Amino acid sequence: ACGSGSGAGKEKDTNISSELTYDHSMELTYAEEFSVDYYNDGYALATVADDGRYLIVPEGKEAPDDLAKDIIVLKQPLTNIYLVASAVMDMFVSIDALDSIRFSSQKEDGWYIEAAKQEMEAGNIIYAGKYSAPDYEQILDTGCNLSIQSTMIYHSPEIKENLEKFGIPVLVDHSSYETHPLGRTEWVKLYGVLEGKEDVAEQVFAEQKDAVAAASDGENTGKTVAFFYITSNGSVNVRKSGDYVPKMIELAGGNYIFSDLGADTDASSSVNMQMEEFYARAKDADYLIYNSTIEGELYSVDELLAKSTLFSDFKAVKEGNVYCTGSNFFQESTGTCDFIEDLHKVLVDETDDNYRFLKHVR
Repeated sequence: ACGSGSGAGKEKDTNISSELTYDHSMELTYAEEFSVDYYNDGYALATVADDGRYLIVPEGKEAPDDLAKDIIVLKQPLTNIYLVASAVMDMFVSIDALDSIRFSSQKEDGWYIEAAKQEMEAGNIIYAGKYSAPDYEQILDTGCNLSIQSTMIYHSPEIKENLEKFGIPVLVDHSSYETHPLGRTEWVKLYGVLEGKEDVAEQVFAEQKDAVAAASDGENTGKTVAFFYITSNGSVNVRKSGDYVPKMIELAGGNYIFSDLGADTDASSSVNMQMEEFYARAKDADYLIYNSTIEGELYSVDELLAKSTLFSDFKAVKEGNVYCTGSNFFQESTGTCDFIEDLHKVLVDETDDNYRFLKHVR
């Protein structure tokens, strides 16, 4: 299962300044959507997909004068962060850097990460508006020096432009575009660099890597799995075959029902299809897993049937093999091994309703 990640996916020029001497690059095992190059005196250059380059400047030092205009300067310590990419919160918790986050785009009841809820209850993290309507005045008054956004910001590009105009650097998290679940988890290393906690981040990733290896016994059960949700307009949203979720299904010993879905050149991780097409391709799947992240959890099979009566003909519905993810599935990004373990138990018919991320829908 081990891949050879290539960082941001293409060769790059490490000669970014006459004042900085390149030393080495971060070793990445799975992640392909970012890279980090290290320079003398503690400087580091993070490259995120095709979206941006960020020079991390150690505390007490200054950025070189001859940097290219596209390189965004991030001066440590990075504090009062406005966090919009909810999957990143768990990574900050895991490296003990939660005190660097001051603003959240989620209200308290929108978090499924207990530490984040507690910090909001205590007033240490403040709601500052969702990604498309941030409270600029509040953010600026407190000296925010970084906003970490999800790729949803591309739907409101003027927000990114405004933040940058006000002097707030914006980093867009692309971890959801990784093709391997451990590639997504490996993004913890990037946030370790930002927070000066590389060693802690390396340990967090190593533990997850070992746990995934232990949760994946390598045996394929032959069982097929459809992972999906019904959108508000009645279409079916499914993950593309190259996405990290189908890879998690494979590691758990299953086969994703859509083996050839989606073009490699398209960066999005999912695609919508009409219910009739989904029916034709997934009605014989052994298991249905409803993704509760967007539209909420299912509490009964009747709720699924209310979305479409066609589900009554699905093999998994007839055999009682319908599950849904918990609302915590996307936010708890360092729980990769637990989802794989949950799903493996389901596929091998181990009776256990004490799952972290799955719930049996009856």
